[in-house]
Order: sequence, then structure tokens, then C-alpha cells
Amino acid sequence: MKSILNALLACTVVASAIPVANSGVIIGGTRVVFDGARKEASISVSNPDDADYLIQSWVESEHGGEGRVPFIITPPLYRLDKGQKNVERIVMTAPLSQVSESLYWLNIKTIPSMIEQENVLQIAVKTRIKLIYRPESLSAASPEEQAGKLIWTRTGRGLHVHNPTRYIINFNEIYIDGKSVEDVSYVLPGMSKEFSFPAAIKGSWVAFSVINDYGSAGDMHKVRL
Repeated sequence: MKSILNALLACTVVASAIPVANSGVIIGGTRVVFDGARKEASISVSNPDDADYLIQSWVESEHGGEGRVPFIITPPLYRLDKGQKNVERIVMTAPLSQVSESLYWLNIKTIPSMIEQENVLQIAVKTRIKLIYRPESLSAASPEEQAGKLIWTRTGRGLHVHNPTRYIINFNEIYIDGKSVEDVSYVLPGMSKEFSFPAAIKGSWVAFSVINDYGSAGDMHKVRL
């Protein structure tokens, strides 16, 4: 255990994407949808690697702050030996809005044990996945089913989308007249977002797909601007 704790001094690489596996450790999902009808959610972390790892997990707000987050992870810090699997419990500690979904981030850092060998750099990897709280009143539907309600307009700065629904809409891809829009992300309930695209594109049609609760892309939707 002492050698693993020493790995806390290792360099940290922040994953910009949302992978399923990092440094041999496999995380059992690309997002967590917290059902408001339940008191907790869970996600599995397994280690098929030959090395032992120290696992550290925590929740942040949408904008990355850790202060006053209404969730705790248990266990927040533990050793995961080779061949082992653990289940992290995500417990809500304060009430959240029952009107619409709320977005947080679940961070899982994997820290490898020290190798008794010279000139070996130990690297810790942090995976960041969406933690979406869904009120019980919204459990009968899904974001993918609400995608047709999005309102799309073209502005001088790019493509504007308004989300009048109570669900967080996570985009997988967006096209305008067949040209891919870069840096697509998500739009929160009741909010709007703009995506830029080359001014030379005189688009009149938008095609898009959203990511479902299981991390897969849904059907392609097409709307006229």
C-alpha cells in the first residue's frame, strides 16, 4: 500500500474524451444517470491489469467546482488489486430540483503502483464522465425522445439551438447541409447554445443525433432552418 500511496506524486493526465478503459482499469459506463426515485446510483470499476491501482473518486459541479456538491462517493479512495472489481456508490446528500435534470461530473483517478525499476514514469489518469440527476417525474421519457422539440436557428455567429425541454440533450454529431459541425457538446434544460461553422456554408438543413442514457448515438434527426 505504501508504494501505491507514493504514486500520488506521479504526473496526472486528464482525459479529454470519455473512455471506458484507462491504464488497464475499466470503468463500467460512460455516464451515470441518477434516478430520482432512488437514494443512490452506482458504477463499477475493475482491474484486469497486472498492476495494482489506487482509485480516487469525487463529484464536481457542472463548471468544475467541488464546493457544496450534493453527492458523495463511497468509497472515495481505495486500493484495487489486480483482477479485482469494486462498485462505487453515488449517494445524494441534499435535495435537487424536481423540475428538470441537473448536470454534475464524476471524476475517477487511477494511480498505478510504483515499479521498482529506474527511469520508469508512473502516470495517473483521470476519467471525467457525466453524472445526470433525473427527477422521478421525468423517468417515463428520455432525452432522445425529446430531441424533436429542439429549436434551431441560424445566427450571424453560427448555429443556435434552444432546448425547451426539461432534459439535458447531449449531442453526438451535428451537420448543416451535410457539413460536420465541430466541438459539439450539450445543451441544458431551458437553455440555449451556439455552435460555430464556416461562414461560407449557406445551410438550410440541420441533421443531428443525440446520445442516449447508455452512451450510444440515437437516430438522426433532420430539421429545416
